[in-house]
Amino acid sequence: MNKLKFSKLTVYVLFGTLFFFACKTQEKKYDYQFQNPDIDLKVRVANLIEQMSLKEKVSQMRYDAPAIDRLGIPEYNWWNECLHGVARAGEATVFPQGIGMGATWNPDLIFEMGEVVSDEARAKHHKFKSEGKRGIYQGLNFWTPNINIFRDPRWGRGQETYGEDPYLTSRIGVNYIKGLQGDDDKYFKVIATAKHFAVHSGPEKSRHQDNYHTSNKDLYETYLPAFEAAIKEAKVHSVMCAYNRYRDEACCGSNLLLNKILRDDWDFGGYVVSDCWAINDFWEPDKHHLVETPEEAAALAVDRGTDLNCGSVYDPNLTEAVLKELIDESKIDLALTRLFTARFRLGMFDPDDQVKWSKVPYSVVASKKHHQLSEKISRESMVLLKNEQNTLPLDKNIKSIAVIGPNANSKQSLLGNYHGTPRNHITPLLAIKNKLPNATVNYALGSDIAVGWPMLNTIPSNVLKNGSNKGLKGEYYKNMNWEGAPEFTRNDGVVDFTWVGERPLENLEKDVFSVKWTGELVPEESGAYRIGLRASSGGKLYFNDVLQFEFKDDHEPKTRYFDVDLVKGKPNNIKIEYFNYHADPQAQLVWAKTDQDLITPALEAANKSDVVVLCLGLSPSIEGEEMPVLLEGFDKGDRSDITLPKTQIELMKKVQALGKPTVLVLMNGSALAVNWAADNIPAILEAWYPGEFGGKAIADILFGDYNPAGRLPVTFYKSVNDLPDFKNYNMENRTYKYFKGKPLFSFGHGLSYTNFTYSNLDIKENIIVNDPIEVKVDVKNSGSLKGDEVVQFYLSHEGEDESAPIRSLVGFKRITLNPNETKTVTLTITPKQYALISLEGKPINNAGTISIYAGGSQPDFKSTATTNKTEVLRKLITLIKK
Repeated sequence: MNKLKFSKLTVYVLFGTLFFFACKTQEKKYDYQFQNPDIDLKVRVANLIEQMSLKEKVSQMRYDAPAIDRLGIPEYNWWNECLHGVARAGEATVFPQGIGMGATWNPDLIFEMGEVVSDEARAKHHKFKSEGKRGIYQGLNFWTPNINIFRDPRWGRGQETYGEDPYLTSRIGVNYIKGLQGDDDKYFKVIATAKHFAVHSGPEKSRHQDNYHTSNKDLYETYLPAFEAAIKEAKVHSVMCAYNRYRDEACCGSNLLLNKILRDDWDFGGYVVSDCWAINDFWEPDKHHLVETPEEAAALAVDRGTDLNCGSVYDPNLTEAVLKELIDESKIDLALTRLFTARFRLGMFDPDDQVKWSKVPYSVVASKKHHQLSEKISRESMVLLKNEQNTLPLDKNIKSIAVIGPNANSKQSLLGNYHGTPRNHITPLLAIKNKLPNATVNYALGSDIAVGWPMLNTIPSNVLKNGSNKGLKGEYYKNMNWEGAPEFTRNDGVVDFTWVGERPLENLEKDVFSVKWTGELVPEESGAYRIGLRASSGGKLYFNDVLQFEFKDDHEPKTRYFDVDLVKGKPNNIKIEYFNYHADPQAQLVWAKTDQDLITPALEAANKSDVVVLCLGLSPSIEGEEMPVLLEGFDKGDRSDITLPKTQIELMKKVQALGKPTVLVLMNGSALAVNWAADNIPAILEAWYPGEFGGKAIADILFGDYNPAGRLPVTFYKSVNDLPDFKNYNMENRTYKYFKGKPLFSFGHGLSYTNFTYSNLDIKENIIVNDPIEVKVDVKNSGSLKGDEVVQFYLSHEGEDESAPIRSLVGFKRITLNPNETKTVTLTITPKQYALISLEGKPINNAGTISIYAGGSQPDFKSTATTNKTEVLRKLITLIKK
């Protein structure tokens, strides 16, 4: 047999041909160029947009973007929340509310929190995706953080922010964003969203109509710095524009905010999303009414730079706007380029094995490690406002203790708003019982949270009847409208469901199901009652065959209710029709007797106890985002007064009159004018809405197992009379920087169980203008307990006009010191930080004299409540021209 012989040329040609066809085969596995993860991102995005029709393009600019099957583009919902943990997506670790995050004064800790929250977000997203679920709260673009300035304590959403100071807000915000977005050059872990841009902090009830004006000085000195830091330092990839107008332009249609400042001045390269249904305000009656039609509104918003609509205005109105030549299609393409760049950079069009974040295991969700971090942040967030005669810490060997107040056992007041579903609800009552297993713990509600707002609890099975059964008949359906025969029927003793992980029905498509509960309510006591349904998604409640209320499209569980007189033993027909369409199904049938005496049992509990812990404050059910609540002192989510509600003041005074050692624990999202308490209660602890381990953190501090070191991120004023008009956005006489009165408790205030001594404030006396200022100070723990100190640095310009801030925070550091230990804390103050902002909004550095302060609080401050604060050191510095 003859052997085949090949020349070298033949071999090269053969292998070249094989390589060519191998490459062609490799290319053929992609139907479109954009599907190839190995080519340039800009090319991929452009290629994808080239394939799309105008109608398809517009469909991708709404938050609930549908699938485009012919291109292999899956549906995607951009609406996701993680304000203080992954929210509204089932079980997640719940951290302290935003205002508590600010009160830690610990940016490094908040960075760690961001990493943990984004771990849970990634794990949950990939689990949802594996189950074919791509709905609301199941994505990777998160509408957080809220870095608006909490300029007025009446604002109900201030609880979501990090406080009133631009510098503190920027440090917390930058670190949370960095922790969320990750450190990978190619893929975002998740995408954070800095909101609400800009000049936005109430009132809630008029946010769809209001038009705010400020000086350029206030704009650039107060309202913009945290956003600038988020974009330039944290590289946040998304910004949400606000509802209101600023200088006559709607924020979501503002050339000044979205084009000049955001993109031209700051070189922002990400995308802008509207606040939800904010574009409707452009044309709807009694709102901004900038244009006449939804087509004009959509065109205006996109032309000015709002790429994504939380709402339904863009689709189909943008298509009409292009056809009517109200906007050029190239603007649509630009918005889509920004949006799909984000989706590509989240790895949504690439194999999971190429995206390192896809490998986060689901076991991290609500894990022990994450719970420990939540508990740590809760402890670090709490602020000891007052501690006369060393009332705290309490003795663990006490024989009896009274735990009294509407927040003593309130699960809701642990959580604040925009929260996930926690595995734990450790209230102060539960934690104190656990802390003192050998003591008698006497609990009493004591009062409603406010006049006309009782605490609603689950209706027990003993007053519910379903034939011969206790409870209600439950019929469960695999649809949202109770259609056809139920999948099954059972008796539910109570309606108190939070379906975490498991669902009441198997193999549900996108978590869609409905339940019908029917039966009778037979009260054991006559009187006036409030009956309510707390639920997510939507439903109806009928009582004695009359529809009492109907609700739908509730993205976060809310409570609807009605008031009724009931007669002992008389049956009342009750029917609930509940439906669910997202990942956090909840339903609770609740009630309260509204004509009962709450104070007498509280006084009895206090009388038979050695010590009283009063758990008072507010509730996220009455302070929050655009709420229907109209109560004395409250106005549709905001507050019209900043004192404690009258019911709680009456309770506090009557308990204090008994002469028992009393400690006040406040749980709230905003500053409270607790003037009487500051004068009469020896110890006050501010706990905020502290997360799922909040009660344990409170108990640890009350009994000395943790030494508190949180600091106020806001000023506690004495009265609304100290405040300018709520709608006045000028900063004159607002916040610690400009307030000329005497606060109840100052921004930066917070006590410890140990003492700290400051010495050796080291700064050059003469600094050349535009050079950095280097600062050193020694801090010693001169007490007997280990503890944290928040070292604060403030700067004041001497001899300047009245428009200059009284003082400004320019640096801080939270440190831990053992007894007798000394640490040197260093700071570099940049020229930008010590510049004055002119009326035109420009930084100015002139020769002159400045004071620099170092200490554990603001300088020159004496609280209404006498405290032993460490002296704040001061040094005069001369700025000189070269």
